[in-house]
Amino acid sequence: MPPHSPSAAGVPDEGDERSVPPVRQALSDSVYERIKAMVMDHEIAPGARVGIESLARALKVSPTPVREALARLESDGLVVKRALSGYRATELLTRQGLEELFEMRLLLEPRAAALAAANATEAQLDGLERIVEEMQVQPSPNGRYASYRDFAALDQRFHEAIGQAAHRPLLADAVERLHAHLHIFRLSKVVGAGGPTVAEHERIVRAVLRRNPERAAEAMTEHLTRSMERQHDDGDGPAPASSIR
Repeated sequence: MPPHSPSAAGVPDEGDERSVPPVRQALSDSVYERIKAMVMDHEIAPGARVGIESLARALKVSPTPVREALARLESDGLVVKRALSGYRATELLTRQGLEELFEMRLLLEPRAAALAAANATEAQLDGLERIVEEMQVQPSPNGRYASYRDFAALDQRFHEAIGQAAHRPLLADAVERLHAHLHIFRLSKVVGAGGPTVAEHERIVRAVLRRNPERAAEAMTEHLTRSMERQHDDGDGPAPASSIR
């Protein structure tokens, strides 16, 4: 008689996505969002130690979903794990760090926009239009993370969708790995930036829809340049790392 197979008895294999019960996944997602909000709102201060047991007690959950959330936040670049000292919230970007982030974006994203204008599928074009439409009905970024979370997520989705539409996997991966929007929104809410951001996204989409690579690259460059200017205008930019706590 063949060995008993778990899957044959209706029990999912360990690698099967169904092996994660929906209730557990919902709890994991909820804990992730709650800790993420604490980091974004500086309730967990930049550079501060993030204790798994203390967070579990504060959130009234077991340590397991907290560990899972911190692993996800580490991949987001919001916490870092160090040997013997556990997790710590990452420091805020300094002025130099912010400029280097935008320098990287200006190298990558205009090229991605140009390639998207040449290579995007009809489905990807429709997706870009839908993201901009969703952003139009979102409140402008202000206040605590909960009030601008959806806007920030759509902002990030837009730029990642441009990268995917370029049909250059390494380029798309590089854009995504910057996690630029999390770091920027954590640094400053840039009150009132929603309107200009959406208008600039619309110009990028129009150029991509018209299959105009040169104009798409120009529109993306203009958007990133203005976004960087808005950051510098918001409280005269970030303080040095040593003074941010």
